[in-house]
Formats: sequence, C-alpha cells, structure tokens
Amino acid sequence: MKRYIAFLTLSMWLGASAQQLAPLTVQKIMRDPKWMGTSPEAYRWSADSKTVFFNWNPENKDKAQPYKVNVASLKIDKAENEEADKNAVLNYAYNKDKSLGLMEKGGDLYLSNFKAKKETRLTNTMERESNARFLYNNDIVFQRSENVYQLNLSTGELKQLTNFIKGKQEGFGMPLGKGPARSTGGSQQDTWLRNDQTALFDIIKKRNAEGTNRGAGGGRRFGAPTASSAPARTIKPIYLEEDFMAGLTVSPNGKFVSYRLIKQAVGNKNTIVPNYVTASGYTEDINGRTKVGETLSTSITYVLDLDKDSVYAVNVSQIPGIKDLPDYVKDYPKQLEERTKKNEDRKVNLSVVNWNESGSFAVVTGRAQDNKDFWILKLDPSTGKLTLIDRQRDEAWVGGPGISREVRWIDNQRFYFQSEATGYSHLYTYNVNTGEKKQLTSGKWEVQQVQLSKDKSTFYISGNKAHPGITHFYKIGVNGGDLVQITSMKGGNEVTLSPDEKWLAINYSYMDKPWELYIQANKPGAKAVKVTQSTSAEFDSYQWRQPDLVSFKNRYGDEVYARVYPAKNPHPNKPAVVFVHGAGYLQNVHYWWSQYFREYMFNNLLADNGYTVIDIDYTASSGYGRNHRTGIYRHMGGKDLTDQVDGVKMLVEKYGVNPKNVGLYGGSYGGFITLMALFNESDTFRAGAALRSVTDWAHYNHGYTSNILNEPFNDPEAYKKSSPIYFANKLKGDLVMLHGMVDVNVHFQDIVRLSQRLIELGKDNWELAVYPVEDHGFVEPSSWTDEYKRIFKLFESTLKK
Repeated sequence: MKRYIAFLTLSMWLGASAQQLAPLTVQKIMRDPKWMGTSPEAYRWSADSKTVFFNWNPENKDKAQPYKVNVASLKIDKAENEEADKNAVLNYAYNKDKSLGLMEKGGDLYLSNFKAKKETRLTNTMERESNARFLYNNDIVFQRSENVYQLNLSTGELKQLTNFIKGKQEGFGMPLGKGPARSTGGSQQDTWLRNDQTALFDIIKKRNAEGTNRGAGGGRRFGAPTASSAPARTIKPIYLEEDFMAGLTVSPNGKFVSYRLIKQAVGNKNTIVPNYVTASGYTEDINGRTKVGETLSTSITYVLDLDKDSVYAVNVSQIPGIKDLPDYVKDYPKQLEERTKKNEDRKVNLSVVNWNESGSFAVVTGRAQDNKDFWILKLDPSTGKLTLIDRQRDEAWVGGPGISREVRWIDNQRFYFQSEATGYSHLYTYNVNTGEKKQLTSGKWEVQQVQLSKDKSTFYISGNKAHPGITHFYKIGVNGGDLVQITSMKGGNEVTLSPDEKWLAINYSYMDKPWELYIQANKPGAKAVKVTQSTSAEFDSYQWRQPDLVSFKNRYGDEVYARVYPAKNPHPNKPAVVFVHGAGYLQNVHYWWSQYFREYMFNNLLADNGYTVIDIDYTASSGYGRNHRTGIYRHMGGKDLTDQVDGVKMLVEKYGVNPKNVGLYGGSYGGFITLMALFNESDTFRAGAALRSVTDWAHYNHGYTSNILNEPFNDPEAYKKSSPIYFANKLKGDLVMLHGMVDVNVHFQDIVRLSQRLIELGKDNWELAVYPVEDHGFVEPSSWTDEYKRIFKLFESTLKK
C-alpha cells in the first residue's frame, strides 16, 4: 500500500431537505470532544431530597463546574465548590433503631444523637479510627491500626478486643493454623512462554543457536497493670508475619472477630513498558502488569472467638465440589491423570464474613480461583463449619451482572443475591430460618442493578426487560409479585434515587442524543422532565443518524443484534464496513448514546461517503444472558468472528452490499477480531484496521483471559486457537495496525511480536502506525485524527476500486 496522505477532507450531504451543511471531516470529529458539548455527570442528591447536584461544562471551560437544580422549580444554578458535600447525605453507621449514628471525620469518630440533635466527638488521637459500627447492644466497635476496640457508651469503658501484631512470632503467640504454601513463582508459565517464543520466531531459534540472545537468564503488650488494684489483663498476640490483613469485622453480638490474611504471590515477573517521549530526555520504564498464568495471591479467613480467646482458620475443604476438576482437563489425558491422582482442593478465596443484624447468622461467599464455581455458604462461627446455601457452577466461567458479589441482608432472616441459574441474571432471596430460596424475577432478560428501599419492602431494579438494548427502572416487592416499570423513555435510563425515594434523577440518552439530566417523580407513568441541554450548535447542525437496530440468526441459530448505518447514496461499488466494539463484557447495540461516540461519528461519516456500516453485538457481548456471554469459551475468534461474517451475509442479502468490498475495524478486542478476520476470513474481508489489538492472549492479563481460556500451561490448545499470531501466515487482504507505545493494557510488545512474525513470513500488505505518547485509550486529538485518517484512506483505497 502507498503511504497515507497527511490530510483528508470527507464531504457529505445532509437531510431530506437537501440542505448542505458544513461537511464532516476526520479532523472535526476527532477534536477534543468538548466541541460537541459536555454532558452532565456525577449526580448526587442533597440530604433533604430537594436538590440535585451535578458536574457540567456548558460554558466549555477547561474543566466541569458544580451545578445544582431545585426539584420543585427545575431552576439550574451554579453551585459552590463544597456545597454538594455540605448538603450530601451523611454516611452514618446506625444503631438498630437509627436513633444514633457514627461518622468518621479526619480519622476520628463522632457520635450523633438524632433525637437530641447533638454530635459528640469520641476520639481525638494521632492514629486513625475507622470501620466503626454499633453492636446489637448499642456498644461501639472500631478499628485502630490492626486492632479492634469496643466502647461502652453507658460507662465510657474502652476495651481492646484483639492483639494483632505485625511481623513474626518471637517465643509465644496464638497459632493461626496451617495455610497454603507460599508460592515460589510462576516457573511453569515462564517455561511455557520461552518454548512458545522459540517455536514462533525464526530469529529466536537463530540467536539461541548462536548464543547471542539478549536478556536475563533463567511486641507491644496490652492490658499491662495499672496503678489501681484492678487485675492485669492480657490478650494473646496474633502475629501477622508477612501477610496482609483485610476484612476485619466484629459480629453484632460482640462474640467473634473475623478477618482475612492475604499471602501475596511472589516470583511473578512484571512486564516493562518503555516510555520514549519523556521530560527527562531519557527512556523511562513503566512497571507494568504480569501475564496470564501468573501465580495468584491466596487468602485464609479466620474467626477469633473472644470468649474462648482462640482463633481458627475456616477450612475450605468442607466446601461441596472443592475437588471437582473442570471439564476441559479431559482434553489433556496426562494432566487429567496427574490432577486426579493428586486429588487436591482447588484454591478458593472467601469473602469477608457477612453477619445478619443480630449476629445470629453468618454467611461467606467463595470463588474458586479457576473461575468455575461460586458458593454461598453458612458459617457456624463457633465451630468453623461451612454449610452450602447456593452453588453456581459454570464449566466456562461464573459471571454476569450482579454475580459473585457478597449477599446483602434484607432483615435478620433474609438476604438477597443474583444468579444465572436460569441462563439470565435474576434476583433471589434466601430465608436462613426456613431454608427457602425464592426467585423474584424471571425471563430472557437481565437484572443489572438492585437497590433495597429504606423501609426494606421494595427492590428497585435496573434491567433490560423491554429489549436487550433498552434499560428501565422497575420496582418489585421483597416477597415477589408484579414487576412495575417506573421509567418510560425509550433508550438508556440510569437512575439515581433521592434519599426520600420520591424522586428520580435520570441520566438519559438516545442513539443520536448524548446524555442529559431528567427529573421524574418516583411513580409509574410520571413524566420525566428534561433539565439540561448540553450539545453545541455545531454538533446539532448535523443530522446524526439513528441507525437501524436489527437482528439476524447466526449460523448456529442464535439471535444476534446489530446496528446498521445504511449509505445515503451508496458508492457504485457498494462497499461495507464492519465496526467491532471492544470487550471486557460490553454492549454497543442499544438505543442509548454509545460510549464509542467517536466511532459512532466516524460511522456516520462512512455512511455519508457511500459505505454501509454494521456494528454487531457478537457472541460474548453483554446484555443477552449466560449462553451468549460464554459462547467464546476456549475459542476467542470463533463464534465472535463468524458472527461478523454472518452479519456481512445479512448486509449482502438485505442491504445490497458487494461481498467483494467489505472491510472492518475496531480497537482492543475489536482489533483482535480484525486480525482474526484478515487472517482466517479473507474471503469475506478485503481490508482491516486493527487498533491497540491483542495479538497473543498468552501475553494478556490474568483476570480477564483466564476466565475465557484458562491458563496457557494448562490449556495451550485454547490459546493456539484464539491467538492471531498463530494465523498470520494466512494474511491476504490489506492490513493497517495502530498501537500506542505506552499502552499498559495491551502492551506495545504485542504488536511488535506480530510485526516480527509478518516480517519472517514475508508478508508485505501490512503497515504499522505507532503513537509514542498514547496509552490504551488515546487522549490526544492529534493521535485520534491521525488514526482515523489512515483508517479512512485504507477503505477508500481498497473497497472502492
């Protein structure tokens, strides 16, 4: 391909009236987004529910300013910088009848008596007091450093409950029980990577043979006697050694202290990201993340019985299914034999112990480190016995909205949680006295957020019941019943409920309309009133498209949703472009304003220039339930790629595009799909632009990748099927790759490795554009402009021939 010219002007005609307006250009749409106008954000209510505070920038200043709107008059005014904080709902820890509240300010504790309207300072120390709460008997417990104290409000007695000491035991102390062995590092992963590098690159083989490869080879005593005649009190010390303590809680009855000790993984190797454009003039290294397959930190949950002055570790061996192996191991007979013979417990991370109101019942949740199981478990604090309440097992990975979170208590007997047991994330309650598990919502839609009303009689729910691409605000009784829709505007409705629960602050948008603030009474059928108008006159001068929101059946019979931007005046070659959104768990085919606003505008520009554009919620996109979410398990670039091909087929059949003139582009996961498409589906895709793309999943992070592909040294075939670098030999079409050099998410090393592979394969129909100052998400308008000039030029030079 020829080198790209430095400047492109892309003109268009607008509107049914044939009125010619200022043409869109790459330079225009890739400017600082403030040219469009700035939407309001960061909504927060005043404590009296009369005012909504928000950040806004209608005057196009350097940064957003605080604003406020009165609910009664809907009048907008500028707010003082600290006004929202002064009028905000205070985050008190309440006693059981809510007559008293605790607040931390500046590291000290304050007690508010709401009936007397009096605030009392409880502590005034150099150390920070935190994590304060009321016990069921109205005493106060709080944390100071690593230890817990109890304050009797009636007598003023301050009692130390624990004696945690940093460092190692010297002579005596309370044993913690045997925990998991400390790791010596990710040597399996390092070996796998070295072998894989040698297999992939001729240059590595050559330098290994020549021996010229560069790089590295292989305590205080508490309760001491006082001047009075009171007997001395001692508390056995518990030594934390090198572990990190988290989740320190006291049971509401004051009998137990629970906590987690986390052993940090050792031996992992962090990647280095060089930064070339620096103030010092020297190349500076950014210490990056590890790669998938790293050794993970482990944790043990402990319970300290204060009456017995004894501590024990909660034994995860009791958990049902703790030894169950994932199904994928059957594909590796030797591994299956070895792991079956070892019969080891899988590693599990337990949550903070979650007590009910009175402290009579304790729940912990556990997630297996192999991502296949999530358990809700009853904990008997006096014995450490765990009893199963609910198990969510997924041979792919446990996930979905609201899944794998701690349970939340409704009252002393019931808690609520979400589960994908039906294939979609829905809301459940569990009664600890009767053992009854009750499903409150159902259907082929997802509960995305849940909030319990103050009187604990109602759940407020955000979900996509009406359509996968529409969110509404609903309510349902805690005992079940009809699901009542409260919002009515078609699009995206993000609701912030007022403290008195009488009003909704709605962040609303539609496909062609960015987010604005609306106010609505918390009643079904109430009218939502628009408060802000944020878009600029320049933005409004263009007739932005409302793309066709369609669906089609993919080759597996699944319903796949897409946005289509039909060409207003199709070019004679009838070209088409596929935009591929990123991942993480993301949806872009919906009725609200896209987070990919630049790409939305670029798709409008393409349609103005004769292209038909499609944007597909391919397999693994969010909003469609468990089967869609996990459809790429062990094969990224499988169904998610064929969905793009099937979408093009739909465009050919229904929109009349030429199947010989189809390109695609996308960033991050979208860049990955672009590479897989150019390498594996060259009969469908003539050209592609891959931005900040993953080229080899064995070099991405652990948290995301191991869910989908397991670990490289345990499931290498999944990585071989899913990584573009192994298919680079099949490149036929024209490819442009674009990558930031200081990308700490998808490292620049990814694209360098693929470039070396393409060089060794003798491929010459590709180019690489690098951006020296950009991370994963570009920020400089000049970089965005350069990127999209190159992308447009690619399509113009290949799809319109």
